[in-house]
Amino acid sequence: MVAAHLPESRRMRFAKRLRNFFARQICKEVHPTSNIEKNAHFNPQVSVGEFSSIGVSCELDGPVTIGKYVMMGPETVIYTRNHRFSSLDMPMCQQGYDEYRPVTIEDDVWIGRRVIILPGVTISHGCVLGAGAVVTKNTEPFGIYGGVPAKKIGSRGDYKSK
Repeated sequence: MVAAHLPESRRMRFAKRLRNFFARQICKEVHPTSNIEKNAHFNPQVSVGEFSSIGVSCELDGPVTIGKYVMMGPETVIYTRNHRFSSLDMPMCQQGYDEYRPVTIEDDVWIGRRVIILPGVTISHGCVLGAGAVVTKNTEPFGIYGGVPAKKIGSRGDYKSK
């Protein structure tokens, strides 16, 4: 698609508007104030709220709901289903997929670069996910999470900017 090859939004406002237009034709819902960056991959089951962004080269697979004021760093990956692997009598590549388990990202969330969010997870209001975190479980509101697997390492109310 042409929109994927346009420059990043910070370099060309027209590219931002054009990608938003195309995303609104494809996705379940994309607010006109949202930003879809270069090389982002998504599908018709994605919803993006007001003033939220999908970062450069992100991948959103399946039903994903993104709230308002969400910042998503580059190369974030959100999965909503896994390969099946329970049968020992059949190669894993022939077992198909589990059912979709939607991912919800609530309002005012900051997702760092290369974060991976696994199926069925809800990222609560006000959370910060540190770069490279692998989120396997639901988060608590205003929590700061990092690591593999992601663990709560603080709360936004406790953190003082320098």
